[in-house]
Amino acid sequence: MPKQQRNLSARLSAAALVSMTALGHPAWAGLTQDVEDALNFYHYGHNGAVKFDLNYRYENANQDAGPLDPATALPVETANANTARLRLGYLTPAFHDFQGYAEYEGNLVMQEDYNSTRNFNTAYSTIADPNLSELNQFWVTYKGLADTVFKVGRQRIKLDDDRFIGNVGWRQMETTYDAVLLTHQNQTLFGLTVNAGYVGTVQTFTGTTEHVEAPLLNVNYKLGDFGNAVGYGYWLDYTDINEPALMEKSSQTYGLRVTCCAKPLDSYKLSDNFGVVYTAEYSHQSDYGHGAIAYDADRYNVMGGVSAYNVIFSGAMEQLDGTGAGKTFDTPLGTNHAFQGWADVFLQTPANGIRDVSGTITVPLQRGEVVLTGVYHEFSDDTGRFDYGNEWDFQATKKFGKHYSLLAKYAVYNSGDTSFPSTDTQKLWLQGNISF
Repeated sequence: MPKQQRNLSARLSAAALVSMTALGHPAWAGLTQDVEDALNFYHYGHNGAVKFDLNYRYENANQDAGPLDPATALPVETANANTARLRLGYLTPAFHDFQGYAEYEGNLVMQEDYNSTRNFNTAYSTIADPNLSELNQFWVTYKGLADTVFKVGRQRIKLDDDRFIGNVGWRQMETTYDAVLLTHQNQTLFGLTVNAGYVGTVQTFTGTTEHVEAPLLNVNYKLGDFGNAVGYGYWLDYTDINEPALMEKSSQTYGLRVTCCAKPLDSYKLSDNFGVVYTAEYSHQSDYGHGAIAYDADRYNVMGGVSAYNVIFSGAMEQLDGTGAGKTFDTPLGTNHAFQGWADVFLQTPANGIRDVSGTITVPLQRGEVVLTGVYHEFSDDTGRFDYGNEWDFQATKKFGKHYSLLAKYAVYNSGDTSFPSTDTQKLWLQGNISF
């Protein structure tokens, strides 16, 4: 990409972010309230709304000495993407305990010097944000039974920390599900929430459609101020018989999880200024349905830390076992970007598994409106013998009230020994969001 064009892209990105900052100025408060009132119909008593979400992002992905472009056998070039994603939805008024929602989602690509996985630009590194438009959500809910919601149709599903079932919300286009989901929050059994559902189709964040037969069960019990205990079972059977590689993602997973604090900046308070955070989780996975390769694999996930004057220091270890090609613990419906490094080197589990030992510091400022995060990862196979490399991740976010936010994010991955073929990778993101 010519230097002049790169500089122009950087200037456009900076200009967009400066404009987003201006929207958070107090002078815009009156206009913001007018827009909020116009989109929400609650003051008319009809309980309906228009939903609006605009997300601009500049992303740069730079990989040293590889991988190779399959068309030319030459190393891929640095990728640059300027994209703007719009979600526009309408929530109907409630009628006899029924309510519906429809949402359009479209990603406008203003600079396409990257491989979106659909544009055939394989000479560049991958940035999985294709130029697409789609019906993102289309569902109906029924709330006629006490403490229970039935939701039918194309919908966003996020369970726990999105490790197993999520919407891949980091990418511009998200993953949604054609599903039936029952959510029961029992008020007599203190803090019990049950999510039970069935997924028939997965609309992925790259715009592809995957057919599954997938019952889901997630039971969450609140342990008072100590956190939550969760038990879950996910049975994923991919049924596209003409795509053997897709069917091999089939699996059945069972797990138990105990964690403190549903929100990222929360902790179990020991005093006004000090607290602790923790997670302990075990999962077991094996072959299921149309998966032809028999396997058994485990996952271990532990995290512990302290908070001091709202600053959180934590250490964690997540291990996904592997016993050979096609015999690894995988999370095909998870929001995997949030785990094992933001450079996305380990979106799929290596054949010998992966052990990720990490340390994180989170610093909230200005009453939580600004949050600074730094993470360090050491990667190896599931035995700790082979060095997969390390990674540094940094992020700064700034909120302007309820509706506006800015983000700057950077990841640098340094490859390890030859046991896991990889390349040094740097990624940079600048983002601005408006959401009503």
